[in-house]
Amino acid sequence: MPLFRRKPLHERLLEEAGLDSRGDDRPVVGGTREPGVHGIARRREWDAVATVHAPEINGDEVAFDVLPDRTVLVDEEEGDAELGPLADAVERELEPPYRARAVRKGSELWAVAARSIEVVELKDQQGQAIELTKRGGERTLTVDGTREFGTISELEALASERHADYVVRAERLDGDWWEVAVSPL
Repeated sequence: MPLFRRKPLHERLLEEAGLDSRGDDRPVVGGTREPGVHGIARRREWDAVATVHAPEINGDEVAFDVLPDRTVLVDEEEGDAELGPLADAVERELEPPYRARAVRKGSELWAVAARSIEVVELKDQQGQAIELTKRGGERTLTVDGTREFGTISELEALASERHADYVVRAERLDGDWWEVAVSPL
């Protein structure tokens, strides 16, 4: 060290504490170094991801749902090309029903990602959105935001086998097919 030069305060304090300023930068908690990654892990967004050679599909993005009977419901698409190559790539890893999104990555290459969804078939049901809540012995049913009397036995059976108190939300996909989400209360 040159004459008349003092160490910076932060270096002196580290030395006094027995720590080296040029060592590991991870925080010390309980006498040990914490791992560099911390916090709560994010929920995985996609259950399956693939790349597909599909030159016949137009546009830059495609969104679609596949029902248990392998019916493809297209949400967003330019043109009317067959989306079979995208669905086939997803189904190597994931069984229907699922929701998929695909993005063009080149002139003929697509990246497709999909996640599982839960669906139920409700015959002759009105509306586009349903919410069935059960807390204690009280049930509340709303269809498109309007409170209704009664219940929907298929939704009630689905939820009651999982939870004593619950809320079931259902959104119409197409015809008699509804996407459902069951949550405990």
